[in-house]
Amino acid sequence: MTSTVELVALAQHMEWADAQIWTSLLGVTPAQADDRLRLLVYHVHIVQRAFLSLWRGEAPQFPDPAAFPDPASLAAWGRDGHTQIQRFLASADEAALARPLQVPWAVELEKILGRPTAHATVAQTAVQVALHSSHHRGQINVRLRTAGGEPPLVDYIAWVWSGQPQAAWPASVA
Repeated sequence: MTSTVELVALAQHMEWADAQIWTSLLGVTPAQADDRLRLLVYHVHIVQRAFLSLWRGEAPQFPDPAAFPDPASLAAWGRDGHTQIQRFLASADEAALARPLQVPWAVELEKILGRPTAHATVAQTAVQVALHSSHHRGQINVRLRTAGGEPPLVDYIAWVWSGQPQAAWPASVA
């Protein structure tokens, strides 16, 4: 099983990497106007928030992307989600992490697989959230380069080799 310490480290890297992405994204005006980029970063943060809700035993909320009037407001919402994810994982004990988690959208995967999905634990879904976010950060970086920006280095090992720094969010993200 993945330990609380390892899960918190993954969550800290996830926040650091997302903050790096937002710093690059908010520094490139054409990127801020790119609807596909906006939907990708929204998707990253909505999935992070949805799983956090499930871990807490709450129904996930899916705000409309239009609820965020500008990129900085979406980034601020994402930043707050990271704080809550780390707080949850840091306080989770072994029993909480081992708890099977019912994921409502697993039925969509069942259609693709052609069979019922196995239950995943809270810890396994925490790893999934980090991996899912990493996957989409790759897509965001490709799109950011296309929009004239310079994609940041967001690899986990780069974060480790840098001394596991805290996330440095852009000043415009309260």
